[in-house]
Amino acid sequence: MKEWWKETVFYEIYMPSFKDGNGDGLGDFKGITEKLSYLSELGIGGIWLTPFYKSPRIDNGYDISDYKNIDPIYGTEQDFNIFLQEAHNKGIKVIVDLVINHTSIEHEWFKESAASRTASKRDWYIWKDMPNNWESFFGGSAWEYDKQTNQYYYHSFAREQADLNWNNPEVQKAIFDVIDYWLKRGIDGFRLDVINNLTLRDSFPDNPIDKKHHKQIHMFDKNQEGIIETIKEIASFIKNKTNEAFMVGEISSDEVELIASYSEDDLLDVTFNFNFGSIEDLDINYLFEEMKKMEEVHSNGNYPTLFFGSHDMGRLWSRLASEKVETAELLAALMLTAKGVPFIYFGDEIGMEDFVAETTDDLRDIQGIMAYRLALIDDQTQEQALKIANEKTRDKARAPMQWEDDSFSTNAAWIPSAPKVGERRHRLSLFYKKLIRLRKMHALSYETYVFLKLQKQLLYFQRGSVLVLLNFGLNVEKIKGNWKVESVLLTNASVKWSNTEIEIPALSVAILTLR
Repeated sequence: MKEWWKETVFYEIYMPSFKDGNGDGLGDFKGITEKLSYLSELGIGGIWLTPFYKSPRIDNGYDISDYKNIDPIYGTEQDFNIFLQEAHNKGIKVIVDLVINHTSIEHEWFKESAASRTASKRDWYIWKDMPNNWESFFGGSAWEYDKQTNQYYYHSFAREQADLNWNNPEVQKAIFDVIDYWLKRGIDGFRLDVINNLTLRDSFPDNPIDKKHHKQIHMFDKNQEGIIETIKEIASFIKNKTNEAFMVGEISSDEVELIASYSEDDLLDVTFNFNFGSIEDLDINYLFEEMKKMEEVHSNGNYPTLFFGSHDMGRLWSRLASEKVETAELLAALMLTAKGVPFIYFGDEIGMEDFVAETTDDLRDIQGIMAYRLALIDDQTQEQALKIANEKTRDKARAPMQWEDDSFSTNAAWIPSAPKVGERRHRLSLFYKKLIRLRKMHALSYETYVFLKLQKQLLYFQRGSVLVLLNFGLNVEKIKGNWKVESVLLTNASVKWSNTEIEIPALSVAILTLR
């Protein structure tokens, strides 16, 4: 079935880092509006905005203190309206982050909940006399003691991010009101943050420990009973408001079958498979197997997502491409021609690389800061602790966008810059534009795989009449067959063919049409 989001190449904008329009060093709606023409020329059809709501920004906006008001650091209500209208005028849809697993402890709901044990909103959050052994996903205990009421509250992430109690119908009603508010403002869908963490067992059993790897297994703090029904209610509410709304879920799991199960009928449209997109090292055999798994688990006609970057992982250029333009092009071609909904992370289209903090003053991400503190507690030296923090931090991919003929800001940016991109930006951005144009022209949004194969380091597949050959290896590859090549749609090398053989140079992309 045709859906607008199946035909769309999405582009994630990390709000503080894309473009500063008012000179305060932080990205904002004025800045994004200035750059809509850039996104339109790139071929982007959808924008995913990270949180822009009022927040103390302990976790850079994923700790919301007011769901219905825009944080003034990102602009005014009018700035948002202008941005949304102009994006729509250019045919660009806008989806926004929906963070409903937790709120900031600065949210009025939590303040009221924490006021006393008998407060009217006490049960809106999770309070216990004694904590269990659960650890936060950021490290350390997931429980924070509250002196005033002599109880602990649960926070699956930072202690400043208290988990909402989704067993309370009043919480559900309040969140549905938030969803309704933003749909009425005109947004086109949501990216649902850690959405499989919403429900928990009343018994709160201890999580088991992986003794071999000396770490806790997050068994009872995600994917719990009732989560499917809860997501189904959220999805139903949204679709009843507007059937056109798109929903993509962040699922904290490494089981592809489980991840896919959240995008079946009456649930989310698609989910992020981090097994595919967030791998630490490029392994084409692994990617091929993961693509086969995704094809198997989505055999019901549902779609996977395709991405190699986000605000939560290192840059594609540094992490996977080994700073090679050819490999970056191969990854872009894979993301934009394989079956799935592609998400480009801002700056990957010009080859931005990781930011590395030189001192602790450069650290901004709470996950990196907590890793530094825990390393010091573990008797590491300051130098060792900073190294650990740089490994753990999500600041790597959050440095400001490097505009070619424009600065990110007229003032000092909120976070230091990554190393300059240089000349590779031209080759890469042109390649992305060609790929996106090709995707639109040749129905790659809908065609299934005629075949999906791997020969050594050559990944190749056919979708409709389009044959995609991606040689990640350092040697020329030749594939035998009864080939009826009609034309070359796109290549970054000199590909040769006959009726019985196609020859693909090392580290190259070739996209052909077959008769």
